Amino acid sequence: MNLDSQEGQMRDARRSHRHRRAAIGVIGVVVSALALAACSSSATTGSATGVGGSGAGAGAGQTTTEAPAKVVLAITPASTDTIDVTTPIVVNATQGTIKSVTVANASTGAKVSGTTSSDGTTWTSNEPLAYGASYQVDAVGQDSSGKTAQQSSTIKTLTPAGQANPNMVPAPGAVTSTGIGVGQPIVFQFVKKVADKALVQSHLTVTSSAGDKGAWYWVSSSEVHYRPENYWTPNQTITVSAKVYGLDFGNGIYGSEDRTVTYKVHDALVAKADGNSVQMKIYDNGSLINTMPISMGKGSTPTHVGVHVISDRQQTVQMNSCTYGVCPPSPLAYNETEYYAERISNDGEFVHENPDTVGSQGHSNVSHGCINLSEANAQWFFGKFGIGDVVEVTNSGGPPLALTDTYGDWGVPWSTWSKGNA
Repeated sequence: MNLDSQEGQMRDARRSHRHRRAAIGVIGVVVSALALAACSSSATTGSATGVGGSGAGAGAGQTTTEAPAKVVLAITPASTDTIDVTTPIVVNATQGTIKSVTVANASTGAKVSGTTSSDGTTWTSNEPLAYGASYQVDAVGQDSSGKTAQQSSTIKTLTPAGQANPNMVPAPGAVTSTGIGVGQPIVFQFVKKVADKALVQSHLTVTSSAGDKGAWYWVSSSEVHYRPENYWTPNQTITVSAKVYGLDFGNGIYGSEDRTVTYKVHDALVAKADGNSVQMKIYDNGSLINTMPISMGKGSTPTHVGVHVISDRQQTVQMNSCTYGVCPPSPLAYNETEYYAERISNDGEFVHENPDTVGSQGHSNVSHGCINLSEANAQWFFGKFGIGDVVEVTNSGGPPLALTDTYGDWGVPWSTWSKGNA
């Protein structure tokens, strides 16, 4: 080996040694960095429900989380309950206030209104719910720092076995602008039988602008009447209310709706029909204004004695005795068209025109139980008397008008009626 070759090998060896030292130096730096990293710590936590974020001054790769809102929301009734439709939905907030509440019918989307207390901690629904429905409740609360929290629930209402509508008599639509007469009882017909009469009756009110006091009396298991001791004071208003929606009538039957109606009472129109004199005297607020000959029921079909109240009026009516069970071949049966007819009981008694009995009117009673008038008198009577006006029958030879015979109410002594029968 020549000298030049030896020198080249020595230079290569020195270069290789320097490279190894440099590599060892780099490895040492990396190991040192890892050792430093192993000596430091950085904790990371999960975010709270509804709110999260990075803390101020956090280093690269580090996260911090805000504390959750302090406000706590509670919804009642519980979602596991099936509630009455009149039970309010309530949202309460503690450690904060209520920001918003939405209650909606899950099927129809109809919203339920409510009010929030003055301190902002309680929201209460203020309208009844629907039967057999589900309601989605969504509430948002806010604490003093402005942080919010949410709470939701689903609430279900009961499904009744049946619903009883409080039909009012006289039907408001059937009453003319002149109003009702002083003899008109106030009537509720519930269609369904009422098991808890006392409870239902406690939700019925009648207010007389003249201060007339009355009492309720159950005519049947589904019909209740109200009247004062004497006829209503004329020329006043009577406000009638049934607050029965959501009310348990018993046996799974619930009230279907609330009703409120105001009736106007007009002059005291009273007709006094006397079977002995065969005359009818007409009084307006106690003053005699007309007298007319009549013919009432004959001996085999006498007109009921007592106070009758006009419940319907038709200019033309087909009078068929079969409607109350007297049919051919009975000699008492009839089927005739009559005019200017005003019903005074449900078993076929009317005040109406009958030209066939004009010769008997004022002399003898020959009808099937109705009060017959001449054409001119029937027209006059029809133009003057209407729903709720009174026809008092005396000396007819007939039995007393029954309580259930629309309307035999005035035949029940006040000493009995005033005690009620719920």
